[in-house]
Amino acid sequence: MKSEFVSQGINQTIHRVYLEVRCKVNILTPFRDIEKDITNQVLLIENVIVGRIPETYYNLEGLNPESDALEVMQ
Repeated sequence: MKSEFVSQGINQTIHRVYLEVRCKVNILTPFRDIEKDITNQVLLIENVIVGRIPETYYNLEGLNPESDALEVMQ
């Protein structure tokens, strides 16, 4: 099983749970037998977790790491 959380906007998070399925398959042909391992992920659950809406929001992505956030807001 695999679980992941993905940010979706200011106050939402998507939670997904996957099941990993592994199969060993034998393919029969007139000339030879072929053995293959097949792996696939199946989405079991997808849930949107909604949080409260913040009073203020600052998107500081792309901000120069050497500058101060307070300087940007002034």
